[in-house]
Amino acid sequence: MSLQNSIKDHDAPTRDECWSLLERVAESSHLTRATRLREFLFYVGHKSIKENSTEIHEQEIGQLVFGRDESYDTGQDNIVRVNATKLRSRIEDYFKNEGLTEPIVFEIPRGSYLPVFRRRTAEEIEVPEPVAPVVVQAEAPRFLPRLLTAMLIVLVVLCSMLWMRDLTLSRENEKMSHLIHAWEGHPALADFWPHFFNTPQQTNIILADTSFTLIEDILKRPISLSDYLDRSYINSIKASSPGLDRNVLEMLLSRNNGSFGDFRVAQQIQSLDTSASNISVVYARDYTVDAIKHNNVILIGSPRSNPWVEMFSENRNFAIEYDPRLNQSYITNLHPQAGEQAKYSVPPSTQGGPLGYSVIAYLPNPTHTANALIIAGTTSEATNAAGDFLISESSMSNFLQKIHAKQFPYFEILLKTARLSGTPISAEVIAYRTY
Repeated sequence: MSLQNSIKDHDAPTRDECWSLLERVAESSHLTRATRLREFLFYVGHKSIKENSTEIHEQEIGQLVFGRDESYDTGQDNIVRVNATKLRSRIEDYFKNEGLTEPIVFEIPRGSYLPVFRRRTAEEIEVPEPVAPVVVQAEAPRFLPRLLTAMLIVLVVLCSMLWMRDLTLSRENEKMSHLIHAWEGHPALADFWPHFFNTPQQTNIILADTSFTLIEDILKRPISLSDYLDRSYINSIKASSPGLDRNVLEMLLSRNNGSFGDFRVAQQIQSLDTSASNISVVYARDYTVDAIKHNNVILIGSPRSNPWVEMFSENRNFAIEYDPRLNQSYITNLHPQAGEQAKYSVPPSTQGGPLGYSVIAYLPNPTHTANALIIAGTTSEATNAAGDFLISESSMSNFLQKIHAKQFPYFEILLKTARLSGTPISAEVIAYRTY
């Protein structure tokens, strides 16, 4: 339906009135911090009011507002319907509270994504006048002026105390809001991280399995994800290492070990939103194929230590490889562009030095129903530096400027990192791809 058809009475609000109202709702306390819901509202509002669209499809909203692929399955991915329900509720709350006296109201009817505007009736916006108190004239006792003065002093003191308490609570709430949502006031972080925190899907942070790396060192070859899942590599270890003590082998196979750098990255990500209930940390050995198909996933580590990264190898340009002869990790650039190298590695003479490389990949999950993030480095410190990059407003904002975008598309970034005394101190973008 057109905008004219979306008005329910003859006294039709103008387009300017409708757009001004929509902006007030978007800037209200009900939506000002809900980035995706505001984008949802502005998109459907613009299509209806500015473009006079007669219909808006779920697939279109999923692609252009929530970054889904143009062929994604709306039957499997209900992100638009879930967020439409949230948006309808917040619009209704606005008109019951802040917008109680708005002369125009709108709603997004169920079964449609077009906002419908109408003028309120006089009865709906009429504010009842306060009833004047009845004053009874009587002769005041002689002590009444002193009593009233004392009561006034007490009232002033109480009001001052309440004002101070409210001021303190307000400041505490501001502090708590910052602690709960670390991206508040940081536009680039506020655009990126809600893709993992403010979603109906669970978000799993998968820690690398360093025991798995030791097993590959024993076998002197990489282990595929399928072998990792069915644990067929165990027989290969026993056959290739008959001299290995059985107790040592059993201990190695049973341990879930991780690196300090990986734990630190996971902790930094969780601290971005301490109120999030959809975030969980899982060891690679305990993860499942079903979970990676339906949930958001954040993979920490290269395929050498986190075999789940293998599921994204076909869709990536930058990959971390390992040379067992040199005991060295390096980056391969599958399709070098002008000025780029096909391989990035630290010279053998400087192995263990301050330089390293890391890769960040933001991609859809294997079924394109959620999001995936890969954070990996040639060293633990390089992985740590990639994690620091992702939670830095300046780094993420500079990357947005570099790709000339207002919102984050899917991307890959290759970083050159430096450290001092084991602590990452810099990460320079030396190549990237956007999708």
